[in-house]
Amino acid sequence: MKNITRKTATLVTAAAFLVPLACSSAKTPTQAAQPSDGGADYQITFASQWTPQTHPLEYPEAGALTGPHFSGLIGAAHNGSLVIFKEGMPPTPGLERLSEEGKHSPLDEEIKTAIKDGKGSMLFETGPLKDFSQKVTGTVHVNDRNAMVSFVAMIAPSPDWFTGADNVNLKENGAWVASKTVSLYAWDSGGDDGTTYKADDMDTNPKKATTMAGTPHFVINGTPVPVATVTFTRM
Repeated sequence: MKNITRKTATLVTAAAFLVPLACSSAKTPTQAAQPSDGGADYQITFASQWTPQTHPLEYPEAGALTGPHFSGLIGAAHNGSLVIFKEGMPPTPGLERLSEEGKHSPLDEEIKTAIKDGKGSMLFETGPLKDFSQKVTGTVHVNDRNAMVSFVAMIAPSPDWFTGADNVNLKENGAWVASKTVSLYAWDSGGDDGTTYKADDMDTNPKKATTMAGTPHFVINGTPVPVATVTFTRM
């Protein structure tokens, strides 16, 4: 079995540098855009839908260190050139580590490099979600050139499962949307061959393509069941 304690401790350590859940703000963002760029600010609200009732197979038992939780969100406002995850594409080192350990590094550096290359305008991060009666919130700024948002968060404990949103466009018909809610599903990054929440470490080499998780933990009666939702609300 993978060292879940090690992984969870990593998440707790990372959270120490983020804003606590109750405050729900993110780190100081990496932002290239200027306030006068004609863009818009959005609140991001992430809520769990992952429960023993919706996902009954081997649902993790509650526990301070090994209970079900999500790592902090990490993502970016960007244009069509930046890709954090994509079905059919092997994971970057950053996505693999995020999906296996919940760590934002080196995914944060990958995103910062993409921003420097003109592929995005802002990196955002939040703290983890451990109490599913609560929600995690953060903020993101978008503009005409970087009107899309993508992010990921580890599903923990797990071998390499994560959830996230890919290329959510916040500008429709020439106007910034007032609000948009997206259902989020479980994904397999392709970095580990484990098939249960607490499987032993089974590193995959070469890395497989990222796919929507197809295990019966997340596919019920042939239908993928969302593990979370995210709502973007214009501020």
